[in-house]
Amino acid sequence: MASSPFAIWLTGLPASGKSSIVARVLPRLGLLGLTVEVLESDAVRRILTPAASYSKEERDLFYRALGFMGARLLAHGVNVIIDATASRRAYREFARTLMPDLLEVSVECPLQICMERDKKGTYRRGLHGESTTVPGLQEPYEAPLSPDLVIDTTALLPEAAADQIIALIRSRGHDSKRSPPRA
Repeated sequence: MASSPFAIWLTGLPASGKSSIVARVLPRLGLLGLTVEVLESDAVRRILTPAASYSKEERDLFYRALGFMGARLLAHGVNVIIDATASRRAYREFARTLMPDLLEVSVECPLQICMERDKKGTYRRGLHGESTTVPGLQEPYEAPLSPDLVIDTTALLPEAAADQIIALIRSRGHDSKRSPPRA
C-alpha cells in the first residue's frame, strides 16, 4: 500500500538555517522518488501580503493561510514542507488542527549566531528601528514544546540536518519503496 502524503513544518528564528536545510532535503526526496511542495514564508508572503506590516493581526492571518494551504495540498495527495518561523506556538497548533499528522522540526540556533548569519538584514532593520516585530529580538519566539525532531544548526551542517529529516520521513513510512495501490 502506498504511503499517505506527509507535512513537515520547519520552525526556528529567522536565519537559523531552515531554508538551507530545505534546499538539501529536496534533492534527497527526489532520489527517493518523492516530490514535495515547499511553502516558504517569504515566497508566500510576497503573494498574500506584498506590503507586509508584520503586525500581529497580519501574522495571525498569514500563518492560518499557510496551514490552510498545507492542508489543501495534503488533501490532494501532495507532500508539503512549510519553511516558516511561525514565532507563536498557536500558529503551529492551528496548523495541526488541519493536518493532525504534521511533523514539527525545531531548527535551533542562538540569537547571536542568527544575527551573524542574517543575509536578508532582518535583525539589522530591527536593531535600527526600521522593524519592531522581529522574532527573537522585539517579539518572543515560542519554541516547540515537543517537536518531532530538534536540529541544532550550530552542531550540524545543513547536509547532516537534511539526512535527519529524511530519516524522520522514512521512519514514518513515507518513502517510495512501498508498493503502489492495486487497481
